[in-house]
Amino acid sequence: MIKEADNRVSTIVFSNDNESVDSLLRRFNRKVMQDGVLSEARRRARFQKPLTRRTRKLVAARRQATKAARANARPRK
Repeated sequence: MIKEADNRVSTIVFSNDNESVDSLLRRFNRKVMQDGVLSEARRRARFQKPLTRRTRKLVAARRQATKAARANARPRK
């Protein structure tokens, strides 16, 4: 992932010798997913108020803590 001067993000994938377009496209899609370009674009698609953002973070943290506690409390067979 390359960050440009005006805060745009570019993902670059170079073609190998004798590589098909399908495999190149697959590698590009995988790299875009790893870099988080699409999730970032979806997140920035609409403005969120700071209070809403904090609330979402708190709810997510609470959900994750509950999930971890449930996983640790399970009796092992």
